[in-house]
Amino acid sequence: MHFTKSDIEQMDRVKRLKIINSVSGIKPANLIATASESGQENVAVFSSVVHLGSNPALLGFIMRPSDTVPRHTYNNIKSTRVYTINHIHKAFAKKAHFTSAKFDENESEFDTCYLTAEYNNQFKAPFVKESHFKMGMRFVQEIDIAINSTKMIIGQIEELIIHDDCWANDDIDLAMVNNVGISGLNTYYALEKIDRYPYARVHEVEDHLKK
Repeated sequence: MHFTKSDIEQMDRVKRLKIINSVSGIKPANLIATASESGQENVAVFSSVVHLGSNPALLGFIMRPSDTVPRHTYNNIKSTRVYTINHIHKAFAKKAHFTSAKFDENESEFDTCYLTAEYNNQFKAPFVKESHFKMGMRFVQEIDIAINSTKMIIGQIEELIIHDDCWANDDIDLAMVNNVGISGLNTYYALEKIDRYPYARVHEVEDHLKK
């Protein structure tokens, strides 16, 4: 298949969404959970979480335009300044996927999608109990992306909770807890660890690649 810019622009909206959401490859699958100032809990699936730096420990994610569709996650983050990012695992991938439905603001996806909210260390945003890898985030910056009216939401990690099963020798093995990834709008993939390579140093490259 070969699509030109014109072909892409003329596609049916849903077809274009599926294709363009797939071209970057398999993306991390996460549930972002928040609570409003009144305590109304919200959780939704996101596939745009990205590492921005380790010192300070920063992660970003993309928030879609909010002018036509209510963005409960965004509103809660802006009002409370805290949220959680929770990895999705194979055991509850279907439940996580259906949090993407457009529920009313007074409905909790935790309840409707049979997920469990839990709180840790006085952190005010809920974590997803079913997840074995979760982060408590504090909002630090919002960047407007004018070309398509999206926003990058940047947060700093304040709580990092990693299941013992995926922690060994100061390293993380996400396959051990059956993490999943997303391609397109609704296709989920299992992760498989294929190898662990050494830190790349120029003077060692040839020796490693000859093996």
